[in-house]
Amino acid sequence: MGENIMLARKRRNLTMEMVAERADTTRLTVSNIEKGSPSVAIGHYLNVLAVLHQEQDFLKLAADDELGRKLADIKLKNTRIATK
Repeated sequence: MGENIMLARKRRNLTMEMVAERADTTRLTVSNIEKGSPSVAIGHYLNVLAVLHQEQDFLKLAADDELGRKLADIKLKNTRIATK
């Protein structure tokens, strides 16, 4: 994810400093995001993505919960069998 954010920033010809200023954070935080550091708060990721006009990508996380649907379907099937 960090590498994708870095590439998006570079494609837009933005420096880390420019992104940091627009995202109301520090250059170090942007650097840590681009390195994929797990210590960066998710809000900082969202702010940086918004600067890059990529926030809609963030909203897609876990949007298609195929496993969750399958588990729910199994539970529903088992419930119908138990009530018969």
